[in-house]
Amino acid sequence: MKRLSIVIVTYNSEKDIYDSLQSIYSNSDIPQEDLEVIVVDNGSRNCSEMFSRIRDEHNDVILLENTHNGGYGQGNNVGISHSSAPIVMIMNPDVRLIEPVFSKVLRAYDGDDSLGIYGMNEMLDEKRDSHHSYICTYMMNGYLWVLLTGLTNRMNMYFQKWQYIHGACFFVRKEMFNAIGGFDESIFMYGEEDDIRCRMLAKYGKCIKYDSTLHFVHKSEGRKPNVEYEKTLVEVALKNHKKVGYPKESTIRNFIRITRLQMLIEKIKIHRGKSDERYKVLQELMSYLRQINV
Repeated sequence: MKRLSIVIVTYNSEKDIYDSLQSIYSNSDIPQEDLEVIVVDNGSRNCSEMFSRIRDEHNDVILLENTHNGGYGQGNNVGISHSSAPIVMIMNPDVRLIEPVFSKVLRAYDGDDSLGIYGMNEMLDEKRDSHHSYICTYMMNGYLWVLLTGLTNRMNMYFQKWQYIHGACFFVRKEMFNAIGGFDESIFMYGEEDDIRCRMLAKYGKCIKYDSTLHFVHKSEGRKPNVEYEKTLVEVALKNHKKVGYPKESTIRNFIRITRLQMLIEKIKIHRGKSDERYKVLQELMSYLRQINV
C-alpha cells in the first residue's frame, strides 16, 4: 500500500506543473513504491498535450481529466477519492518542494493518531527570508487580526485556535478529512482553509500541526492586487461563518477594521515611494464593505 498520495489540481497550469512534479521527485526521501502522485485537470485548454508530456517525464503519475471545472476544492475531492494512501498532500501546481519533507511528516503521522492536518513553512522564494504559511481567521477583531498576523509571521508562530494553514500545500489524514466531508464544493476557489480548520477542530479537537522547520516555495510573486480576489475572501468568509453561527455584521466589521489598518500601512509605504496600486484596491474593497454593511 502507498504511504503518501500527492494531489495536484491543474487549470491551464502548463507553465508550472512540470517544475512542480520535478521538485517532488527530486526531493522525495521515501521509496518510490510508497509514493503516489495524482494530477487532476479541471478543463485546461491543452490538457492532452500537458498529460502527454507528463507521461513522457513521469510515467507513474496518475492523470485524471475532471468531468467539469467544479473549482479547486471539487478537483481535490476527486483526486483524494482516487488516492490509495492514508496520508494525502494537497499541493498547488505553482508550489515547489526545495528539500526532503516526506519522511519527517510521515513519522509525525505514524507517531500521533490524532494528527489531522500538517502544515509547513511557505516561502515566497528560495532565500527563505519571507513566509506567510498561515492566516488568522476573520472571526477575530480586525485590529487584533492585523496585530496577530504581523506578530506571528515575524516570530514564525502558529495558533490553531485562531489561524488556519495556507491551502497551497499541506498534508491531511485521509480518513479524518473524509469524515468531515472533504472540501466544501460550493466554494469554487479561495478561503476554503478556515472552513476546513473549523470542521476538523469541531470533530477532533486539537489535530493541526505547523512545522516551521520544513519549507516549500509558493511561486506567487508578480501577482497584482485584485479587488475581485479580496471580495471573494469576504464572500467566502461570510459563507463559512454562517455555518458556525458567527454573525454577518461581525464578519463585515472585522474586514472593515482590517482594511482600514491596511490602508494606513499602504499610505506609509506610498510616502516612502512605493506604488499606490494596493491602496487603490483597498479603497475599492472598503467601498464594497460599506455597501454590504446594511
